[in-house]
Amino acid sequence: MAEKHIVVQGAMCKCQFGQAPDMLKVLSHQKEYANDKNASKKLIVTTKEIGGTTFEKNTFGNCTKNGGPPPPCKIMVTEWQNFYDKVQLSNGGYMILEDSKAICAVAGTPCIEITDHGQRTEASQQNFKNANKDVQQQINPLVNTESMYKDQPAHQGEDGVI
Repeated sequence: MAEKHIVVQGAMCKCQFGQAPDMLKVLSHQKEYANDKNASKKLIVTTKEIGGTTFEKNTFGNCTKNGGPPPPCKIMVTEWQNFYDKVQLSNGGYMILEDSKAICAVAGTPCIEITDHGQRTEASQQNFKNANKDVQQQINPLVNTESMYKDQPAHQGEDGVI
C-alpha cells in the first residue's frame, strides 16, 4: 500500500455533481498541525469537519444531482469515509487522508473527494545545513554558500560545544 498524505486546512476538494472546487477549513479544533514548522496554518482535517461550514465558499457551483436547471450547491457534509482510524485527535475525530471521501446530504453518496491534500514542504535552517554544498553551488552558482554558512550565528550549548 502506498503512503498517503494527511489532509490539512487549505486542501482542495471537488464534488462529482459540482462545477467548481472549494477549500477545506478546520473549525473543530486549534491544536494538531501537520507539516507546519510554526504550528500556525496547517490544521489537520478530521472526521468532525461536518455540516455546512466546512469549506471556504460552501459551494461547488451548481448541483447537477437532481437534473433540470441545476440549483446552486449548498454543501452539507454528513460523514467522511476511508479516514485513518488508528489515531484519535483531541477533538474526538480521526484524520482525513487524501483518498478519503465525504458524503453530502443532497447527493446521499460519497461524492466529495480531495484533489489536493494541502501540505507543502517548508525548508528550515537545518535543511540548509544538511544540504550538500557542491550540489547547492551547481544549482545556484550566483550565491556563495560558504559565506552564507559563516553568516549564521553560532549556538553554544551549556558545555561550550557547538
